[in-house]
Amino acid sequence: MHVGAHVSVAGGVDNAVQRQLDVGGNCGQIFTTSPQVWQEPEIEDDEVDRFVDGSVESSVGPWVIHSAYLVNLATPKADLQEKSRSSMQAELDAADRLGIDFVNVHLGAHTGAGVEGGLDNAAEIIDSLDIPDDVTLLIESDAGSGTKLGGEFEHLAGVIDRTNADIEVCLDTAHAFAAGYDLSTSDAVEQSLGEFDDVVGFDKLSYVHLNDSKHDCGTNKDEHAHIGEGEIGEAGMRAFINHDAIRDVPLVLETPTENGKSYEWNIDRVQELRD
Repeated sequence: MHVGAHVSVAGGVDNAVQRQLDVGGNCGQIFTTSPQVWQEPEIEDDEVDRFVDGSVESSVGPWVIHSAYLVNLATPKADLQEKSRSSMQAELDAADRLGIDFVNVHLGAHTGAGVEGGLDNAAEIIDSLDIPDDVTLLIESDAGSGTKLGGEFEHLAGVIDRTNADIEVCLDTAHAFAAGYDLSTSDAVEQSLGEFDDVVGFDKLSYVHLNDSKHDCGTNKDEHAHIGEGEIGEAGMRAFINHDAIRDVPLVLETPTENGKSYEWNIDRVQELRD
């Protein structure tokens, strides 16, 4: 079972390996820079060597880089398109250097271009990227508020259909739940994942952000909760984690640190729920 957490790279990207081990994870996610600013990764060669060696020696992986929050693939604005493209290329290149398999990104908001226009914009940026052979770009499902794309599985499939690149998907359980895909019972999980398979395909599912939700299904509110203690709940999380289509997919947690519980507690909880 591959389960881990989003960990900090403070002091050097290589520190992420030990931080992952400290919380009991064996795969994981990182930002290469602050996600709130336009800044390209600045990673020294010795950091790269220590990250790669540490990951191999500790059997930690696969890793995924999460792109900056400022990236908006769906935007119709030329200046934001170029900044987004440049940022994504830098993340893909960093992943290649670090031996990281995946780079994850949200589609962003179409801000008036419409769903079809936004999906066209996203595909155009993706097709302009030079994606390294050993790196896969993942499009993440979204909670679906406002003009943001990715809340509907059809949006994910729409970008896959439009692009010439071999992109895949990261499914966020809290986002999907907030967007209206119920995951709170065994039957609901079966139905929602069945819809995902029909629209996108399990063959395109390469990573999962495993998060419970503080808000009800269909509210479009993105606020994560501890595993089994949110509105998805223990029964839903157990059913999801043990679904045949999920069992071999790496799971990374973005759960909060509150009420005396952090990543270590949540990783232990996931392992307890796995049959």
